[in-house]
Amino acid sequence: MWSTGGRSSTIVSVESEAADEPWDLVRAAQDGDTDAFGALYDRYVDVVYRYVLFRVGDRTLAEDVTSETFLRALRSIRSISYQGRDVGAWFVTIARNIVFDHVKSSRYRLEVTTAELTDNREVTHGPEDAVLTGATNAELLRCVGQLGDDQRECITLRFIQGLSVAETAARMGRNEGAIKALQHRAVRRLAQLLPNWLR
Repeated sequence: MWSTGGRSSTIVSVESEAADEPWDLVRAAQDGDTDAFGALYDRYVDVVYRYVLFRVGDRTLAEDVTSETFLRALRSIRSISYQGRDVGAWFVTIARNIVFDHVKSSRYRLEVTTAELTDNREVTHGPEDAVLTGATNAELLRCVGQLGDDQRECITLRFIQGLSVAETAARMGRNEGAIKALQHRAVRRLAQLLPNWLR
């Protein structure tokens, strides 16, 4: 059921106005409009894929998890109701649960190869610089992988995906103050984990 909580439809925040279109697509998909779900897929597939890829470090697995995310979303589309935030948070939550299930079932560990890190990077320096940059990225991601789940997710959303504090708060279902505090603790922890040559 769609509810405005008794508020007048003329009193709408800028944030909810920005979220109107995706939620309209959800409502259409709930009514059986397959094109609407396709539009949701097109809108959020890259966000979900990037999130999963960073968490699992394997492109093939990330593609599989992304596909499973949207399959589960399609199966449960009728159960979702307006949450006052971007629909993308729902997709990311599904993806996060699938990743968690995978990690739990197979004891999968985060591994990112230097080749994957440098695939989309234009090398303009000598081979020594390329090796050093790759090693730096790999070590940084290794340290991020040692953070707790919430800290790792915060760092991923803020600095890997480049989301704002407000967007990160929406994705993680927390307020902005909590995200700032979480980010502060995560950065401090990373500083402790990084080897001396990276500080």
